[in-house]
Amino acid sequence: MFLGAMIIGPAAAWVLKKIDAVLDPKVPVGFEMLISNFSLGITGLVMAMVGFKGIGPIVRNISEVLGNGIQSLVDNNLLPIASIIIEPAKVLFLNNAINHGVLGPLGVAQAKETGQSILFMLETNPGPGLGILLAFWFAGPRVVRGSVPGAIVIHFLGGIHEIYYPYILMKPRLILAAIAGVASGVAMNVALGNGLTATPSPGSIFAYMVVTPKGDTFKVLLAIAVSAAVAFVVGWFLLKTDKSNNDDLDAAKARKDSLKNG
Repeated sequence: MFLGAMIIGPAAAWVLKKIDAVLDPKVPVGFEMLISNFSLGITGLVMAMVGFKGIGPIVRNISEVLGNGIQSLVDNNLLPIASIIIEPAKVLFLNNAINHGVLGPLGVAQAKETGQSILFMLETNPGPGLGILLAFWFAGPRVVRGSVPGAIVIHFLGGIHEIYYPYILMKPRLILAAIAGVASGVAMNVALGNGLTATPSPGSIFAYMVVTPKGDTFKVLLAIAVSAAVAFVVGWFLLKTDKSNNDDLDAAKARKDSLKNG
């Protein structure tokens, strides 16, 4: 449903915009609201039918394929490989589609059987983002270091992961640090038998603790710490060896907004 909404919502807005562009110049004075309300309702009805009959089955098939892929990784103990897809997708603002559209439903089904699921931890782990921000604080361009402490609070405590996306967009090679951090965290969670009872939303450390099974707090915190440490070390090395002059955080934020807004 989430994936479908991400498609049909913008599509419906685009169609309505085109319809308004045609009708507005021809609408008599005083009838603007009447025509607009009718065109909005009719367009909404048609787009709902298109979504139900057309987009719905397509998205369902895509979700099943992605779900089967994740399940295959779980069955073959290759779950850390999922980080190669998850972290780049997060930076491109597909995180909610992956988390709530694929991982969440699979995790709910798993949690019904076992009481917890590791799938709730794949996309929501705040450790890798924390490690990347710390790397920028210690080894990033001096012009952006002052913004890092606030970003750490927003990300790690507030759970707003998208706060660190501009830093990766500014230095794209840092995506390797994010992937390494996620993979190490997943590997630790697999080794320790970790899982959560539900999706932590937002992905802050506080939300993580709320849905951590009783008695597993230390193990979950250890996995988060390991993922943060790995992301920090890899990120620090990549920043230290970076020779590019791309230090404009504002430009990276603008690029982030353009990605988010489609």
